[in-house]
Parts: sequence; C-alpha cells; structure tokens
Amino acid sequence: MSDHVPLAQPAGRMTPVRAGIAGLRRNMLALRRHGDPLHNLAWWDIYFGIVALAVATLVLVGHAAGALRSPLLVLALVGALAVWYVAFGRRLVLAEDDGWPAVAFQVGVIVLFTAVVAAVGTASFLLFALCPLAYMTLRFGPATAFVLMLSIVPPVVFLTRTGDLSATAREPLPVAVLVAAFSIGFGGWVQRIVRQSEERAALIEELRATRAEVARLSHEAGVAAERQRLSGEIHDTIAQGLSSVVMLMQAATAELDRDPALVRRHLAMAERTARENLAEARALVGALTPTVLTGATLVAAVGRLVDRVSEETGVRGSLSVEGAQQALPTAVEVVLLRAVQESLANARKHATPTEVTVRLRYADAEVALEVHDDGCGFTPAGTGQGYGLAAMRARVEQVGGAMAVDSSPGAGTTVRVEVPL
Repeated sequence: MSDHVPLAQPAGRMTPVRAGIAGLRRNMLALRRHGDPLHNLAWWDIYFGIVALAVATLVLVGHAAGALRSPLLVLALVGALAVWYVAFGRRLVLAEDDGWPAVAFQVGVIVLFTAVVAAVGTASFLLFALCPLAYMTLRFGPATAFVLMLSIVPPVVFLTRTGDLSATAREPLPVAVLVAAFSIGFGGWVQRIVRQSEERAALIEELRATRAEVARLSHEAGVAAERQRLSGEIHDTIAQGLSSVVMLMQAATAELDRDPALVRRHLAMAERTARENLAEARALVGALTPTVLTGATLVAAVGRLVDRVSEETGVRGSLSVEGAQQALPTAVEVVLLRAVQESLANARKHATPTEVTVRLRYADAEVALEVHDDGCGFTPAGTGQGYGLAAMRARVEQVGGAMAVDSSPGAGTTVRVEVPL
C-alpha cells in the first residue's frame, strides 16, 4: 500500500513566543544543551568588557587632561557595574525566568549607571552595553521601559548639575533620544527575528509530530490491509478446503457399509484436498503465489477447480474462454482465481445446482470473468451477503476492478468480475 496516508487533524496550538531579545536566551540554552561553545556568552562578555574598558580609558584620559580630579570613584563604580553584571546579570541572560530577579537586576543597573554618569558624563557610553543587556534579560515591553529610563539618565543628571534647560535640550537630550530610538528599533527587529525563528522551530516540531503520526497511521493501515488479505486467503483456500474434506468424509461415512469402492474414492479425494490445502497454507505463510498458479496458466488453474467440483459433487461443470489468452499480472490472476473459488464454493454450499459454467473473456483493455449456476438463487438486496462475497468484492476493488452479483429465487446466480488491464 502507499506510504502516503491522508491525515486531517486540526493545527495544534503553538507555544506563545516570548517577545524581544529575551527569546535569544532560549536559543542560547538550546545551543548549550547541544554543546555549542557560545553557551558561555563569550562574545557578549568580550563586548561588555570592551565597552567598560573604553569608558575606563576615557575616564583616565579625562583625568590626564585635567577634566577629572579623582578618577578612582568613577573607576570603582564602573567596576561595580561590571561585577554586578558578572554576579547576577550573566546568569539572568541564560535563565528562562525574566520576572522579578531580572527587574531587580535592572534597577541595580540604573542606580549604578546614574552614579557613574553623575561622576563623569563620558560614562554615558555604557549605554552601548546596558541597553542590549536590558533586552537580553527582560521581555520587550519591560526592557523598553528600562531602556527609556537608562537613556534619560544623562540628560537628567546634566540638567540637575547645570540647571540649563536649553543646553540640556541641545546636547544630551538629542543623544538620549537617538540612543533610545536605536535601542528600541534594534530590539523590535531582533524580536521579529526571534519570533520567526521560534515559529519555524514550532512548525518543524509540529511537522515531526505529523510525520510520526502519518507513519503510525500508515503502519496501522498496512496491518489492517494485511489482516484483511490474510483472512481472505484463509477463507478462500484453507477454510474451503477443510469444508470439502468434511463433506467428503461425511459422504464416505454414509457409504461405508454399502459401497467400499466409493468410500475409497471419497477418502482419496479428501486426502488430495487436504494435501493441496497444506501446500496452500505453506504458500500463504511464505507469501507466495497460490500453488494452483505455480507453473500453470490461469485458464488451466480455473479448469482444475471446475473439474474438482464436478468430481466431488457430480455437478456438471464447464469452462469457456473467449479472446486470445495473455499473461496477466499476478495480482489480477490471484483475484480472478479466488473469485472462481468463492463462487464455486458458494454454489456448492448453498445453491444445490445441477450445472455450473465459468467463462473467461480476454480483451485488449480488460479481462472479464463470469460464473453462473442454475441453483436455487437468492435475493441479493434482501439477503445479507456473507464474508466470502464481501472479501471477493474487496479483492476486486484492490486491483481496480468491479464485481456484480445477479440472482433471484429459482433463477440461479451469476457473478461477474471485470478487471481493467
């Protein structure tokens, strides 16, 4: 059967995507689980260290130029900010929890950053590290709020120190607006990238689950089809053969005291039928072609079935072939052979006919089979068809054919099977 089984199921609900660069943390965690060297945030540590070192260098240069009298306090505050990041912030970058611990960390960052900027204005360059850090430890909304607070610190400190509103509006305020706009824009851009990445990851996971479900359903469908095939094979071969053996043994028992020669004949036919069914069982286990088709044509195999019915029951049997015989696919030959077997068995068990005729018609586009008996007949529409006819119809449909049963009480039964080539 085909490996492609249609699967209709509602789309599963996707896990909510964390907004902003905070989603980057899960990617880092995934990388860490797979042993990626980026799990230690080496590149971010280097970047943060470079920014802190650059600010410290600017402080020392300002002190050398006489713009700053005591750089030790500023250096100590920059160092405290770096220690605060290493001790608490770095763990939050890798953590899934972005709740109150991350908020407390950002509050500490604002306090230390305000102190540094109050000591020296050049410390504002720390925003290049602190703004991305906010997005790496919080969701987009809270992170944006902290970025705005960080960006407004330099203008507020400048205004508090100088009291010059116009100078504040000309110098630090535009820079703060630019930094905030850039950080928010960058954060939103990364947010979209992270969302797309996580949606793709969710789709991939859903695809894997769907493929697993398709494989499971394909396996179950294959098992069901194989069970149906085996049940049909057993019914058409072993069960019918055993039924013949029972009937022959009953006939032999009835003639035991009157006609020993007839008894021996019935026993010989029963033995032959049993041996043939044993061969069928072995072929069935080995998933081979039916034994009656081994080394024989379909016409010869059908002829043997007709002769056996005549020999065992005394019913007149005949086979006619129309058209030029041609080699058929094995699957088609098996279907036609089983159809003949089932039709003859049904006639033998239920119809008590005096004559059975089988006709095979070969054409360019199809092969047709017709089995007719002159038995008692039945009403197909009003009689529940047993397993044999249902299995026969299923077999025929598997090879793209069609089956019809014509019968009425007292008028016999005709089974027609047409299979396209």
